[in-house]
Amino acid sequence: MKRLIVLTVALPLALLAPAAVGMAPHAPVTKLRTAQFGPVLVTSKKKALYYWNREQRAGGKIRCVGACARAWPPLIVKSSRLDPRVAGIRGRFATIRRPDGRYQVTFKGLPVYTYAHEGPRQVLCNNVNGWFVVRLR
Repeated sequence: MKRLIVLTVALPLALLAPAAVGMAPHAPVTKLRTAQFGPVLVTSKKKALYYWNREQRAGGKIRCVGACARAWPPLIVKSSRLDPRVAGIRGRFATIRRPDGRYQVTFKGLPVYTYAHEGPRQVLCNNVNGWFVVRLR
């Protein structure tokens, strides 16, 4: 009888545990197929995401700040906790702490940005001053 009481109490608690602990949220990204570049990484609002090759060689240091970050807004999330995988996208996501203390999404180790003068479903700045759209293969 004691075993039945323990199972009756323990089983519902075990089922609630994952919700109570909370899972790391997915990166706010998806993929979009473009005619010119094939599948690319975009925000949930379908804005293309870019990386800057100067940061690729910066050893994990953010270099796009100030006026650069106004023209190329970083993809920011509220917490450093981020699920490293997004269904349907090969590669790992993480965050990096910006100089202002906010958390920026990284993809395959590179910080990602949108372009301020671009609308949804547009890719206008690939290979412009070292900025490249994030292509998915």
